[in-house]
Amino acid sequence: MTQVLGVENVTMQFGGVVAVDNLNMEVNNKEIVALIGPNGAGKTTVFNVITGVYQPTNGAVSFLGETIIRNHPQGKMKKLYKGENALYYTKQSCIDPTPDAITARGMARTFQNIRLWKTQTVFDNVLIAKHYQTTHGFIGAMFGRNREEESAQKKRVAELLEIVGLSDVKDEMATSLPYGKQRRLEIARALAADPKLLLLDEPAAGMNPQETEELTQFIGQIRKDFDMTILLIEHHMDLVMDISDRIYVLDFGKLIAEGTPEQVQSNQRVIDAYLGVAEDA
Repeated sequence: MTQVLGVENVTMQFGGVVAVDNLNMEVNNKEIVALIGPNGAGKTTVFNVITGVYQPTNGAVSFLGETIIRNHPQGKMKKLYKGENALYYTKQSCIDPTPDAITARGMARTFQNIRLWKTQTVFDNVLIAKHYQTTHGFIGAMFGRNREEESAQKKRVAELLEIVGLSDVKDEMATSLPYGKQRRLEIARALAADPKLLLLDEPAAGMNPQETEELTQFIGQIRKDFDMTILLIEHHMDLVMDISDRIYVLDFGKLIAEGTPEQVQSNQRVIDAYLGVAEDA
C-alpha cells in the first residue's frame, strides 16, 4: 500500500518530561488508523508534532513520500535528552514547517475541544476555511478579479454541506447547533481544505451513544465519499473497533502495541494499560 504518513523515531521532550518516546508509525492510503491510549499517553502531542504545532525534540515525519519535519536534540537538550537515537539525525538538516504550510500540503485536523467561529453561520464557517486556497490578493479583490473564484468556492461549500448533511442549517449560527452537528461542522470545515489526510482528535468526545453511532457511520462515509485517509484519536472503544483498519496504542509516550482491532483487543499490555495491573497479594 502507498504510505501517506510516516512517523520515524519521533520523541517529544519538555524539559525532563518525555511526552512521546521514539514513536514509529505509518498510515497508508485510504486507511482509517486509530491512535489510542489512556489519558496523558501523549496522543495529542503526536498530532501536534505531525501538524507542525510542536517541533519534535528528535525524529522525522514524512507526508506523501516527502520528509516535512526533521529534528535532533539541540542546545541544552543535548544533555537533558532521555529518548533514543539522539545522534541519528544530527548530520541531517532540520526542517520545521508551520501548521499553515503543512495544511497547504494536504493535511487537515480537528481538535478535542470544538473550535468554531462562534459569530459566523454554518456556511461561513466552512467558507472561511476555503479562503486559504484563494489565489487573488488584495489588489485583485479591489478590481473584482476574485469574483469567479469566490463564486466557485461558495458553490463547493454548498456541495460539501449537502454531502455532510448540514445544508438544511447552513444559515444558522454555528454555536446554535446540537453538539453532534457542531462536531460534524468542524469536520466539514477541515474537509474544505481538500486534504489528503484528515486527523480527528477525539471526534466523539462529549457525545451520547446515539451521536457516537451516527459519527461512526459519518466517518466511514467520509472515507467512501472523499477517498479519504484518516488518522484519529479516540477514547470510545466501540467507535475505534468498529471503524479502524489498524490501531496504535500509546502508554506514557511509548508504543506498546499495534495491529488490527482484534489483535489489539486481545493484547495483554493494552488490557493492563487500560484496566490497570492487579497488585500481588
